Order: sequence, then C-alpha cells, then structure tokens
Amino acid sequence: MCPGVRARAAVVLTVLLIVRRTGALPRRSPGALTYSGRKLVQELAVDTVDYHTGGEPFRIVAESPVTIPGDCVADRRARAIADPAVDGLRQLLCFEPRGHADMYGCFITPPDDAGADFGVLFWHKDGFSTACGHGTIALGVWAVDSGRVVPDPGGITDVTIDVPSGRVVARVRTRAGQVTGVDFVNVPSYVLATGIETQTSRGRVSVGIGYGGAIYAHVRAADAGLAVEPGNVNELIAMGREVKGALNETRYAQHPRDPRLNGIYGTILFDELGETCDGVLHQRNVTIFADGQVDRSPCGSGSASRVAVLAASGALKPGKNLVHDSIVGSRFVCTVAGQTTADGFDAVIPAVTGMAYRYGSSQFTVDPRDPLVPGFVLR
Repeated sequence: MCPGVRARAAVVLTVLLIVRRTGALPRRSPGALTYSGRKLVQELAVDTVDYHTGGEPFRIVAESPVTIPGDCVADRRARAIADPAVDGLRQLLCFEPRGHADMYGCFITPPDDAGADFGVLFWHKDGFSTACGHGTIALGVWAVDSGRVVPDPGGITDVTIDVPSGRVVARVRTRAGQVTGVDFVNVPSYVLATGIETQTSRGRVSVGIGYGGAIYAHVRAADAGLAVEPGNVNELIAMGREVKGALNETRYAQHPRDPRLNGIYGTILFDELGETCDGVLHQRNVTIFADGQVDRSPCGSGSASRVAVLAASGALKPGKNLVHDSIVGSRFVCTVAGQTTADGFDAVIPAVTGMAYRYGSSQFTVDPRDPLVPGFVLR
C-alpha cells in the first residue's frame, strides 16, 4: 500500500472506529451523516481557528479528534511522527484542498506540568517541528482572546506554553480589553558554529549555525548574489534547500544535548540594511524551512537564533534592538532579554515582539467516500 493510501486509511479508519465504539465523535466535533456502503456513518469534523503572524498562517486545533499519546510534549512529538492517525490528521489539515504547501498549525495538548498553561505540537507540510515563534505569538493572542488564559488587569499577561524544545512564554500586552502585541520569550539560544565555508551552485558561501529552539543556518543573501525580495523567491527557496542539504547530515546539525532536536530546520537568508534613523540594527530575512517552505513572517524562532548569532558577534549591542523585516514587509522587533549558559554554551534569552490577527474559523470535514483524503501538495 502506498503512503498516501495508508494515511487516508488511518484517518478514515480512526473515525469509523470511534463512531462504531461510541456512536459519535469525541468531544465537540460533530459531523454530518453519510452512507459508506450500506452503513450510515459520521463524517470527521475538525474545528480550527486561523491566525496569521506577520503574514505567516497558523491554524489552531484546540481539541483534536485523534488521541495524541505521550508523557510530555517532546514525547508526544516523537510519537506523533510515527503515528499514522496523528500524522494523517496533520496531513489532512495541511495539504490541499484544506491547506497548502506553506501551511502551518498546531494541536493543543496538556502541559508537561502545572507550571504551564498548555502544551502544543507544531506542524507543517513535512512533519512536526520543535519550535515556532510566530505560532507562539498567535497562541498568546488566541489564549487571551478565547478566555483560556484570563488577562491580567495590569495589561501584561504571561501565557506559558510547553513546546518540544522546552518552555516558552507569550507575554501578551492588552489595552482596553484588546491585545496590542506579544513578546515571544524563547528558550536559551546560542551559536553552534561560524564561518562554515559551503559550496553551492551559486558559489561558496559562509554559513553560521545558531540554535533558537530549532537549528538554523544563516547566510548573507548577497554572498549568493541574491536579495531578499519577492521576485527572487524561487531562487531563495533553491538556495535555502541547497544549504540545508549540504549541512543537514554533518556535525554542525547536531544538538549538543538532545538528539530529538538534531537537523537543520531552516536556512535564514538575510540582507543587512544598516541602522534605522534611531540607530537600531536593521535587517531583512527570509527563512526557508522544512522542505522548501517560505516563512512569510520574519520567523520567530529563526529571529531568536539570529539574535544569538548577532549578539555573539557583537553586532547586536546590549540593550539594543534588532528590527527584523520579512520578505513581505512585516516586522518583528527583537532584543536580548537575558543572558545565561545552556548545553555548555554561552546563551541569550531572546525576546521577539510581534502581533497576530485572527482571520477565520473553520470546520473541516472528511467524507469517507473522498478518494483524495488526506490531500496532496504540489511542491
């Protein structure tokens, strides 16, 4: 049986088993009734809320109709990767016709312990990621807007979230009952390597490696004869894939403590724009992550990695900000919120400030007769 058929079967069989055992889908996911053969069965229905952060989509599934087992969020991610039902649900919500090749989203899970408000599994078209800063910003807005976390009347509310790479905070600012911004306070971030000379089809480039909840390769776009502009997106995707492919199986892609965090997650191609009129460091980037996905935002965990690299080099001075623009013109403002050591490295605690906006809610269904479940991607 081919992988696509296996995934479709996993989703549909999960739904049919639930219906046959209980007479209904779990929790609050009712679906329409339809005939499968001679039996009346219930379609799968998945409720989502969709946000974007700096243009990058984030689809939130607060109540998964599929059980996601595990002792902690990191364990749930490892199990989800190998679980046809959970991975099939990811594909269903990410692949066309319900999603697209650059879709991003999450499943809300229990926290690791009482110290966090909830846990989360991040997903994209190629699997489950270890970190997602733009998603954390969206989750902060969602948690306060939905009432899952009660906002502090003082105007600053910490939403604490367990993610596969550790515990992060979405520091949500409110005024007159409205969210006005979110600081993504990340796990300790640090430099893994600098000055790695890498041969590409566009010549040799110098690559830095930084960790910000995921491992990123950093490349000055001009070194590859490129600029971070929408008209160059295909060339930027190709370069991002090429750099990742060259380094992903090397020692530079190994996390020093947790092998579950191994691998180059994305390539950050950046333009150096000097300083703003206020003397603030200004850069533009595009992050090509997973297998050729394009982050429309300046990339939250990538920005955290960038903060670590720039702080270590001395380019980002203590107490100063990095104005970080995306390929579509959206912006994060980043800074060093603290300094520490982690995994044997000098590290920083990055804070990445942005805003997320809700743009819709949906109920996605699965008809057991549909031959294209869980869907397809064309890139």
